[in-house]
Amino acid sequence: MIDNIEKIKKEIQDFNISNEDDLEAFRLEFLSRNGKIQSMFALMGKVPKEQKAEVGKAMNGVKVLAQQKFDDAQLELKKATRKEFGALDDITLPVEPTYAGSFHPLTQALDEMKQIFLRLGFNIADGPELENDFHNFTALNFPPDHPARDMQDTFFVRKSDDQNEQDLVLRTHTSPVQIRLMKNQQPPLRSIMPGRVYRNEAVTAKSYFQFNQVEGLYVDKNVNMGELIETLVMFAKLMYGSDVKYRVRPSYFPFTEPSIEMDVWWENEKGGQWLEILGAGMVDPNVFESVNVDPEIYTGFAFGMGVDRIAMLRYGIDDIRLLYENDIRFLEQFKS
Repeated sequence: MIDNIEKIKKEIQDFNISNEDDLEAFRLEFLSRNGKIQSMFALMGKVPKEQKAEVGKAMNGVKVLAQQKFDDAQLELKKATRKEFGALDDITLPVEPTYAGSFHPLTQALDEMKQIFLRLGFNIADGPELENDFHNFTALNFPPDHPARDMQDTFFVRKSDDQNEQDLVLRTHTSPVQIRLMKNQQPPLRSIMPGRVYRNEAVTAKSYFQFNQVEGLYVDKNVNMGELIETLVMFAKLMYGSDVKYRVRPSYFPFTEPSIEMDVWWENEKGGQWLEILGAGMVDPNVFESVNVDPEIYTGFAFGMGVDRIAMLRYGIDDIRLLYENDIRFLEQFKS
């Protein structure tokens, strides 16, 4: 057994390692699970008891020798690689600057909003951006003569005169996802619906024809307006800080009754102003009936907020167009 150990020791000493391939071949031959070192230790059970101490010591010496040769060769190869590519051994020298991208401010704001609502017990639902009339208007209690159904306010992909064929539109809000959710799942429901929406509007500093929304829906027994307001206030404080100035005021939406809006105070060079960040309200019973949810048993609230407006307030941006122009000078300010 000692002779066999000495033979392996000599093989280790004579093995030439000059590149990465040699290093890997050495590892496989001697240090791998099926290598000679492991096979040598597997024979320990056949060694006579009186020789175990001597043989074990010799085996450990060979194992240490092999591991040391591997580590030394690996280190030398790394040094050679650094010198080949011009790297310096002085680690105190400053590194060359690296240029990396960053998340868009809209993405950063949306991720923060998602995290807040996940903390508040909501999950996330999704739906298509191309919607039919039922999900985008009818189920949400929009009357046939509502201005939103006009081409001046909505991008129609297909407008049909056939009563058996529904109009197709680029969704004007993410509320259709609420309809799909209530059609496919029984209450209780607590979800947010983030996504892009489209409206046929003039581009100004405060409005754009495409923007991003996060809508929310909570349906259960005995849901009330107090829970809605508390949810919105909690969101505002988590998003803007506990000292945020906000106000809640009455409003009107076809799909909620009663309805409210929330404003947040926006400081600017002119002193500041109230800026609306969301609309909300208790789900109208007509909406429940359109998706076969009994309004005598269930109540619920819904809200919708613009990610673009939230981001503008969050980062002090005074023109929504900056979010879509992809100006590197602007986007570089949001590197984390």
